[in-house]
Amino acid sequence: MANLILFDNPEERLNLLPLTFTRPMADLRVGITTLRQKWETLLGVESSSSLTADYLSEKFPPVVTDENLFVAGNVVATPALAEAVKGLKAGQALIDGTERLIAVCASMEAFRSGDFNIVATELKAEAIVNLYDIFGINGRMIVEDYKLVDTADSQAISPTNTIIGPTHDEAGRPLIYIAPGARCEGAMLNTTAGPIYVAPEAEVMEGSCLRGPIAICRHATVNMGTKIYPATTIGPWSKVGGELNNVVIIGYSNKAHDGFLGNAVVGEWCNLGAGCVASNLKNDYTPIKLWNYPAHRFLKTGLQFCGLIMGDHSKAGINTMFNTATVVGVGVNVHGSGFPRNFIASFQEGGASGFSDVSLTKFFEIAERVMARRGLKLTDVDRRLFTAINQQADNYK
Repeated sequence: MANLILFDNPEERLNLLPLTFTRPMADLRVGITTLRQKWETLLGVESSSSLTADYLSEKFPPVVTDENLFVAGNVVATPALAEAVKGLKAGQALIDGTERLIAVCASMEAFRSGDFNIVATELKAEAIVNLYDIFGINGRMIVEDYKLVDTADSQAISPTNTIIGPTHDEAGRPLIYIAPGARCEGAMLNTTAGPIYVAPEAEVMEGSCLRGPIAICRHATVNMGTKIYPATTIGPWSKVGGELNNVVIIGYSNKAHDGFLGNAVVGEWCNLGAGCVASNLKNDYTPIKLWNYPAHRFLKTGLQFCGLIMGDHSKAGINTMFNTATVVGVGVNVHGSGFPRNFIASFQEGGASGFSDVSLTKFFEIAERVMARRGLKLTDVDRRLFTAINQQADNYK
C-alpha cells in the first residue's frame, strides 16, 4: 500500500468551519471513529498524514514519499470504496458517479498539477460537506463502525443493568459491547434501534438510560442519571450528563450536568455549564438557517432540527441558553442571562448584552489550565496555530 495522505478540499474545508479551524477534515469524528481512522482501518495502514491548510500544516504535516495515495479527507470510507482505492495504480485517480475526486495514486508533484488519469466508478461516495452532515449521518455511521469492532473480548454485562431489546444480532454478534477496562453498572440499555458501544476505560454510571445506536469512546464518562438518545457519540475523555439526543462530541469536552443538547456537534476542550440548554427546534417549526463562514451569512439547511455547533476551546456558563442552530467559533466564552446571537465569532467573550474580544494571552492561560487537567500541554505549535486563527477572525465576523 502506498503512503496514505488524506487531503482537504479547500472550499469544502471552509464550509466546515469552525470545526476545521483547528483540524484537518479527516479528524472529524462521525460514528465511533474519525474519518481518518475509518480509512486507516479499511485500507489496512497503521497511520496516515494530512495535506491541509498552510497554517495547520505545522501541526499536521504531510509525510511524502515517491508514491503516495491521496484520499479525500471528508469522504466516508466504506469497504467497497476502500477496495476501489486499493486497485489504483501509479498515475491513476478515482472519481465516483458524481465526479467527486476520491483518491489519487501519484507523487506530490503529479497530484498538485493534476497529472493523472481518471478511473471512474459507479459507486457514490458519501462526504461531509455541511456541518449538519456530521450529526445527520452519525447514527448510521455508528452502526457501520460497530460492524468492524471485534466484539470477542466484550465483558459480560453486569446483572445490575436492565436490557431492553435483543442482546445479539442475526449473525450472533452482541449488540452491547463493554470493552475490557470499561465500567457499566445500574444502567438501562436499549438496543431496539441499534448497538451500544462502550470503549476501554469508559464508564456509564448508575441510573443512566442509553438507547442505541450510541458510542461512548475511550475514557469518556456518562454521569449518573444521564439520558442519551440514539445517534449520539461521546468522544474520548469527555464527560456528559443531563439529556443528549443525536449529538457528536469530538473529544475532551464536558457537558457534565443537567440541560439539553440535541442535533449538535461540539469540538474539543469545550465546557457547557450546569443547566446549559441549546434549542434544536424553532417555536414556529420553520426550516432552519445556519451560519456559513465562506458565505458570511445564514444559509437554508432544509432541516427542522439543528442545535449547537461549537468550535474548540469554547465555554458556556451555568444556565446559558442557546437559540436554535447557534454556531460558536473557537475560544469563545459565553455567560450571562438571555439568548446570545446565533452566530458568535472566534475569540469573543460575553452574552446577550454583547461581546468583546478575548486576547490571545488570556486565551492561552485558560487553554493551558484546561489541558493540564488531562495531563496535556499547550505547545508552541498550538500557540502558533491559534494565533493564525485569531488573525483570520475578522474575516469571518
